Amino acid sequence: MRDFATERELMVRHDIAARGIRDQRVLAAMRSVPRERFLPDDMVEFAYADTPLPIEEGQTISQPFIVANMIATIEPDAGDRVLEIGTGSGYAAAVLSRVVGEVYTVERHEPLARLARERLADLGMANVQVLHGDGTLGWPAHAPYDAIIVTAGGPRVPESLRAQLAIGGRLVMPVGDESRIQQLIRVTRVDANRFEEESLGEVRFVPLIGQEGFSDPEVQPPVVVGRTRSRSPVAALVGEVCEPVSDIETVRLGPMLERIGDARVVLLGEASHGTSEFYAMRARITKELITRRGFTIVAVEADWPDAAQVDRYVRHRPPVGNEPPAFSRFPTWMWRNGEVHDFVEWLRVWNAGVADPGRRTGFYGLDLYSLFSSIAAVLRYLDDVDPDTAAVARRRYGCLSPWEQDPAVYGRAAVTGQYQTCEVAVTRMLTDMLARRMDYATRDGERFFDAAQNARLVAQAERYYRVMYYGRADSWNLRDRHMFDTLRALLQFQGPDSRAVVWAHNSHLGNAAATEMSMRGEFNVGQLAREAWQDGVYAVGFGTDHGTVAAANDWNEPMQVMPVRPAHPESYERVFHESGVPAFALPLRYPSRAAVREELTPPRLERAIGVVYRPDTELQSHYFQAMLPRQFDEYLWFDETRAVRALPATPSGGVPDTYPFGL
Repeated sequence: MRDFATERELMVRHDIAARGIRDQRVLAAMRSVPRERFLPDDMVEFAYADTPLPIEEGQTISQPFIVANMIATIEPDAGDRVLEIGTGSGYAAAVLSRVVGEVYTVERHEPLARLARERLADLGMANVQVLHGDGTLGWPAHAPYDAIIVTAGGPRVPESLRAQLAIGGRLVMPVGDESRIQQLIRVTRVDANRFEEESLGEVRFVPLIGQEGFSDPEVQPPVVVGRTRSRSPVAALVGEVCEPVSDIETVRLGPMLERIGDARVVLLGEASHGTSEFYAMRARITKELITRRGFTIVAVEADWPDAAQVDRYVRHRPPVGNEPPAFSRFPTWMWRNGEVHDFVEWLRVWNAGVADPGRRTGFYGLDLYSLFSSIAAVLRYLDDVDPDTAAVARRRYGCLSPWEQDPAVYGRAAVTGQYQTCEVAVTRMLTDMLARRMDYATRDGERFFDAAQNARLVAQAERYYRVMYYGRADSWNLRDRHMFDTLRALLQFQGPDSRAVVWAHNSHLGNAAATEMSMRGEFNVGQLAREAWQDGVYAVGFGTDHGTVAAANDWNEPMQVMPVRPAHPESYERVFHESGVPAFALPLRYPSRAAVREELTPPRLERAIGVVYRPDTELQSHYFQAMLPRQFDEYLWFDETRAVRALPATPSGGVPDTYPFGL
């Protein structure tokens, strides 16, 4: 059974308090109201994700941070009488009821008003009254109000609501064009005829429908995913300026290489972990970067020890005995597939023709889920070069031995105080190895680098499994910081002339500062790389509209070839589908017409499918807000795609490579 109380506490701590909400009464209210009670059954699992969710009548329940922020913005007092416009599920009214004296809320959809009454009554919230009516007219019978909160965007503040605001009262409302970004404004009534207004920043809400709002209900964007026959102006523009890709193997990549220029780091994304065209196109670009631009590092979203096996193969180095097969744990298909196999075989042949072993291109893993594989690699190395230190390492790493089958359980036990933390032991092991760097590295610098990276991974992984219980942002940031640090270490090890190409999900490689990730306090490899190397980074995103994908229904479940739903109407993917071009490259840093950047910069939805795909909840599970031209330097589009060619594998169990996010 899910522990909603713990999930609620983590949401408040990391998605609300950590983002600047300081009013303790608001935080206490957010902790006390069970959001899961205000959701349809099929949405309950997402109750404490900091995101809006669909509810009955084609409406949405607001993002928790927005609820908390709007309530905090009215500066509520315990005895206040507050009017809410747009009851929806009743969740925001429930939170308000824990902060103020009386809540009056108006909802234009009669079924929603009825459901909200039932839910609020079931929870014993007797200080809330619900009215079915036109919210733009307010609820005059109970005016004046100390505060008014409007949860939909209107063209202006309705005069009826101004009139119902008490002297000194505060009104918070999004104002602007219903189809674009709005301004969240706060209006304070100074006296009978004078109001002060201030802007609180950009937001995006559904339109306020009613006599003093938008009069035509049809202006509301559709919520059911469907196909459109019309071609928008921005789609037409994309169709005019893009560079068509007729065939991956024969397409001319010279223009793209010119745009990449002297970039030291090229980031090649993917919109899923199981799409053949993404892997094949990344491989094709990477071959060009290796053969024509001298790239010697291929770094991928995979664990260091698994990738090291591939690296030894492609660089013709001797294998290491007593290792489990590479990429043998869920999700095996992510790297154990025909597309990767073909690239690996090509790279082995290419390297055979490079006379200087130091100039051969390597294959490296950036991720941190190989806790026990990395421990084994460190022990093998120390057994060979320093048996006394190997014995010390066994004692220190022994702290983690009880948790080999599921390191996530260690994290929970350590956080709850049920088991001692192993942080000091694993950190000391890393520092001791680094202290002996000069001695170890003089024997074989590359072997020491590999061992030190595994020791560093052990220290970071131990921390990760503890941090993951504090919230998504902390664990996500630790993981992406580790991947970035590993990439930087590779470049430093190979010297100032080294150049790297990175394969990972769009969510890791596109600049997080240009997406809703930044609002959650998350960063990623792409953002860190941009900050470190500025224009020396060139990021390429990938996308598709429909087709098939290799994915699972849930963690550690079998891979399936699943149909990909056509893109959401409000997404970038829908724009590119409407362009009518089946496959193309779209330059964004250096477009042939500047207008394409301008037209694509307003935020839209963007799809991200990981190793888990849930079509039934796709909007909530797989879409996020982004500004594509600020996220990527270039975008590769394949309208219809197919699943990767998964190769046979015998999973060995353990925690998934991409747990808990699948990206």
